[in-house]
Amino acid sequence: MIFLVTGATGFVGRAICEELIHRRFLVRGAVRDLSTDLPGECAVKQVGDIGSHTDWSDALQGVDVVLHLAARVHVIKDGSIDPLAEYRKINVLGAENLARQAVRAGIKRLVYVSSIKVNGEETKSRQSYSEINQPSPQDPYGISKWEAEQALQRVAAETGLEVVIIRPPLVYGIGVKGNLAQMLSAVSRRIPLPFAAVRNQRSLIYVGNLVDALISCSIHPAAAGKTYLVCDGEDISTPELLNSLGDEMGRPARLFQCPMWLLSMMGKIAGRSDQLLRLTGSLQIDSHKICSELNWKPPYRLQQGLQKTAQWYRDTHQ
Repeated sequence: MIFLVTGATGFVGRAICEELIHRRFLVRGAVRDLSTDLPGECAVKQVGDIGSHTDWSDALQGVDVVLHLAARVHVIKDGSIDPLAEYRKINVLGAENLARQAVRAGIKRLVYVSSIKVNGEETKSRQSYSEINQPSPQDPYGISKWEAEQALQRVAAETGLEVVIIRPPLVYGIGVKGNLAQMLSAVSRRIPLPFAAVRNQRSLIYVGNLVDALISCSIHPAAAGKTYLVCDGEDISTPELLNSLGDEMGRPARLFQCPMWLLSMMGKIAGRSDQLLRLTGSLQIDSHKICSELNWKPPYRLQQGLQKTAQWYRDTHQ
C-alpha cells in the first residue's frame, strides 16, 4: 500500500511517516517546500500552500490511502482580522479540494485528523464526550474542523470516497510542542505552579497511540465512513500530570494551592482564560467505539507515554 501523509513535517506527521515505514508501507510526505527533512525512506512531494486551488495530482498518483493531518493549527492568541476565514481557507476548503482530487485519482480512503474541540471545550463531572454527542465547537479552530468534517462527508456521500474521521484530544510525546511543552519547561525550571487544588480529569493521547489508531483507521474495512474519538483510555488530573512529568525528569513539580476564583480572575486579567480552562477544567473522552469496532487497543499506557515524553525533554533541554 502507498500512503500520502499531509502535514508530514509536523509532530504527528513525522511520527506517522516513521511508523508506516517501519511497518513496510510505502510513504509519501506532502510538504510546502523541499527544504524540509523527512525520514530517508519517505518520498517527498512538494505541494506548496494548502487551499482550494492546491494541485495534488502528482502527489496522489498511485496512492491507496490519504492521511490528512495538515491544518492551520489552533493558537492561543490569533492576530488575524478574521481568524475563522483564515482557518476555513486551509482547514475546510483545503480538505475538500484534496478529497475531490483524491476521488479523481481513484483513491478509496481518506483518513482525516480532526479535533476533540469539535465536541466542545469541557465536560462536566462524570460525563465524557463520545461520538453520539452533538458537536459544539467554541472557537474558530474548532468550528473550522467541524465544517471540514461536514465537507468531507458531503464528498463521501456524492462519490463513495471512504472518509474516516478521528478526533484526538491533546497529543503528547517525543517532540511535542504547545501547551505540554510549556508545562515541561515550567516543571523543569522548578517554577511554582498554583494547581495543587485542581481536581479535574483530562483525556490525553500519546503520539504512538494516535499513530497506531490512524493506521488501523486506514486499513480496517469496518472503519469506512466512521467517526472515532480516541485517547489513551486513562484520564489524569493536572496536578497528577505535572507531578508525573516532574518525577520522570528528576525535577519534582513545585505545586501550591490557589483558590479557583483567584485563578479565574488572574486568567481573565492576563487574557488567558481559555488556556486556564485547559489546565483546570475537565475534558474526558469515551473511546469505546474504536476499541469495539476496530478491535483497537492503545499499545502504550499513559505512564509509558509520559515517561518517554519527560525523558526526551530531560535529555534534550536540561
